[in-house]
Amino acid sequence: MAVFEYKALAESGKKVKGIIDADTAAAARRKLRDQKLYPTDVKESFGKDSGAETQSTPKKGRGYGGVSTRDLTLMTRQMAVLLRAGMPLAEALKALIDQTSNARLQKTVYAIREQVIEGGRLADGMAAHPRIFSPLYINMVRAGESSGTLEQVLFRLDDILDHQAKLKAKIVSTMAYPAFMAVFAVVIIGFLSLVVMPKITDLFTKRDQDLPKLTEYLMATTDFIMTYWYLLAGGVLLVYILWKTWVSIPKGRKAWDHLLLRLPLFGPLRRKLICGRFARILGTMLESGLTMMNALDVVVTIIGNKHIEESMDGIMASVRRGRGLSAPMKESGEFPAMFIHMVELGQRSGELESMLKQTADTYDDDVEVTIDALVSLLEPVIIIVMGLFVGVLVMSILMPILDMSSSIQ
Repeated sequence: MAVFEYKALAESGKKVKGIIDADTAAAARRKLRDQKLYPTDVKESFGKDSGAETQSTPKKGRGYGGVSTRDLTLMTRQMAVLLRAGMPLAEALKALIDQTSNARLQKTVYAIREQVIEGGRLADGMAAHPRIFSPLYINMVRAGESSGTLEQVLFRLDDILDHQAKLKAKIVSTMAYPAFMAVFAVVIIGFLSLVVMPKITDLFTKRDQDLPKLTEYLMATTDFIMTYWYLLAGGVLLVYILWKTWVSIPKGRKAWDHLLLRLPLFGPLRRKLICGRFARILGTMLESGLTMMNALDVVVTIIGNKHIEESMDGIMASVRRGRGLSAPMKESGEFPAMFIHMVELGQRSGELESMLKQTADTYDDDVEVTIDALVSLLEPVIIIVMGLFVGVLVMSILMPILDMSSSIQ
């Protein structure tokens, strides 16, 4: 059975569009007319196998992409509610197709539903679309299917996705104001130095007036920028290309990620974000029934820092040999003492999952406090830097004017 995209007119005259499954385009038109929709355009979207990805076709589009965290969170919550209400999986996926407004996600659910109808597993269907479903998502769904607790796992996934989306929105909204101030400062300084200052200094040069050294230096700088701007732009582009090439190499990426962790102020913040994500996802996966090794295999993929990922290889090797988690983490030197202490306490008490979640909450709260502190520090720094630049520009303009007034007197 194929899937068709359609545009049609309802009885009220309203234009509608969507997707429908049928054997042929003619059958799709008949189904639409049975729904009292009058098709104006029907075209095949994909067949039952076109949405899947295999190892033999890696160059083809991987999944459909273009799905926001919000859409994925909403879909996850709706699926969990439908399954908890007792709806069979295939019917729940059909309901999701009708409820989902994102066209790409809608097509993906269609492909997954066809695979489930043919006897496949939900996790395997999702694994064919890695741009939409992360390894964390796929492995948790697989664990839920194996243990018979899929709806509970989906609710936990919904909590994780919702929490990550809120934390990201909090960071973006908090950093928006200082970012705006920084851009505004650059625009103001650029306008004063490249537009206003040359026009004023031209008045002095036409009078053959001797200019102060400060004014001459600034004039020379602005002349250089306006004359050789293309060289400066090319240099910035070249540096960016070299940086992208360097970080695309595993050794370069590891060195860059290590450098980010060592930056003052921002390095500790990044480490806290990693620890919070690590603890929350590991705790949720263990709570969903995954073994420690399987959970660690997935957690490594979401750390987002190659330097710490390499340290995780040694930690996982130690855990595989039968050691606990806390001792190898301490030996790696990459995790804070508080994190290690909480993991050790969870192992001793047999409540590692809940202890990891508490640790994640602690780090997330700490991240918010740290971001607020950084923003409160950045705002006056930006204002002071902008004030200094503007002050220098004003002085470079006022000094020749004062000299001219003195000579006139």
